[in-house]
Amino acid sequence: MGKIRFKTANGGLSVSNYNYANGKLPQDSISYWTKDIQLPDFPSLDEDLNVDVVIVGGGITGITSAYLLVNEGFNVAILEAGKLLNGTTGHTTAKITAQHGLIYDELIQNIGVSTASLYYEANTEALQFIQKLIDNHQIPCDFVHQDAYLYSTTEEYASKLEKEAQAYKELGIEGGLVDSIPFDFDIKNALVMKNQAQFHPVHYLSLLIQIITEKGGRIFENTTAVNIKNGNEPAVLTRNGASATGKYVLCCSHFPFYEGAGLYSTRMHADRSYIIAAKSPIKYPGGMYISADQPTRSLRSAIINGEEMVLVGGESHKTGQGGDTLAHYKALETFGQEVFGVDQITYRWSAQDLTTVDKIPYIGKITAGQKNVLIASGYRKWGMTNGTAAALLFRDIVTGKKNKYEDLYTPLRFHMNPSLKNFLVENANVVSHLIKGKWEVSNHAATALGNDEGAVITINGQRKGAYKDKEGKLHIVDTTCTHIGCEVEWNCGDRSWDCPCHGSRFSYTGEVLEGPAEKPLQNYDYSMLDNLTSEDSGY
Repeated sequence: MGKIRFKTANGGLSVSNYNYANGKLPQDSISYWTKDIQLPDFPSLDEDLNVDVVIVGGGITGITSAYLLVNEGFNVAILEAGKLLNGTTGHTTAKITAQHGLIYDELIQNIGVSTASLYYEANTEALQFIQKLIDNHQIPCDFVHQDAYLYSTTEEYASKLEKEAQAYKELGIEGGLVDSIPFDFDIKNALVMKNQAQFHPVHYLSLLIQIITEKGGRIFENTTAVNIKNGNEPAVLTRNGASATGKYVLCCSHFPFYEGAGLYSTRMHADRSYIIAAKSPIKYPGGMYISADQPTRSLRSAIINGEEMVLVGGESHKTGQGGDTLAHYKALETFGQEVFGVDQITYRWSAQDLTTVDKIPYIGKITAGQKNVLIASGYRKWGMTNGTAAALLFRDIVTGKKNKYEDLYTPLRFHMNPSLKNFLVENANVVSHLIKGKWEVSNHAATALGNDEGAVITINGQRKGAYKDKEGKLHIVDTTCTHIGCEVEWNCGDRSWDCPCHGSRFSYTGEVLEGPAEKPLQNYDYSMLDNLTSEDSGY
């Protein structure tokens, strides 16, 4: 039995019991998309490099950008902190759609019909680009068209869907309201967007990786970018001391590893969500579905080992603020049993996503004074289309072509409504967690931990994180996040330390899993001043 303890708000401990032997959840969090995929290994950057374009990040944005630019004749290098496709791209639901939840009515109200229309067009063109690439290269990636449904289960959200349907009409989006969806639970109404798609993202991108290398593009893994030295040809500085210089730097690292003066930590927040892949005796009826109500429920099918299974996702919460994270997986298991009668769960995994203050991604020049350093971030869970749109925009900026979406996505924008309100709310949340973490005290001792248990403990008056692995080995880290100094919390569902302020995540041994933090959790007593005074930080 996995009895996993997590720290509560008052510094005590709570216990989550889950019997892995008798339950359906797999013991480890592993994404189906990355399981058993044989990608080539690439070396670390160990000497200075000069190319036309340096791309930091090996997910859908970085790889698609490199593919586009090598086809334009540019000399390109990708720097990836870990392994290619092992971040958010490898942990997605892999829906290729312009239906991004309740968004179009809100965009129309806040920024107008014409700008809302551009957002729809950009994501629709991204879907069409992906399909064209798959057709041209005959990529076997389980691409299939599906209608996408957004459904409500309460009167409140039924009303919101009616407004969203009106927005569809104003924008000329093919679709409309329907009364039912083919599942055994009650809904109030649903909104369909026709002719969207789904695929296997790693199979799709693995072919692009092959083309990039065949055309002379260079790829470096286990190469952590930490800062940029600005100039006419900016240089990316890496943790191991080597640098990569180019005419352009594209920051495609999910959370920007380098913020310049853009203050992106204050303009985005991180959410985690969860996915299970399950066998069901009930034939999946087709389509992609997501609830408008909370907690979110997302549905699609996938072919796994030649068998159609259902992917059940949802349970979104701010990173480091989800309490018993294993309970979120359990909630999806329960939903799957109730709706599909699932008899086996083959995979479970989680994903992290960033949301900007106005819900439109930041894609473009990082600041007004740094025109050859570009960023792409804040996809709000819809990275397959927004990430592809970012790559297409990057190509046009680098080649000097006009792109009608540049003003839509520019990171330099600021819409008074809703940006100001959300900016204040999100940063108040950060401050509250920064203060809260410094005052919390845990009375738990490492000696009380069982195997596969983690908790915040106190050693000599200092806050520490302890995890005892399945073999009984104890791992202790300092809980001060190496980004700006908030205190991380234990994530029992994924066996990680998560920061509630800006979403940095660390393994139980302290290695960085998700930025913006660049340095691992320390074993010694660490303070926020340690990172703020570091010379090799992009913050």
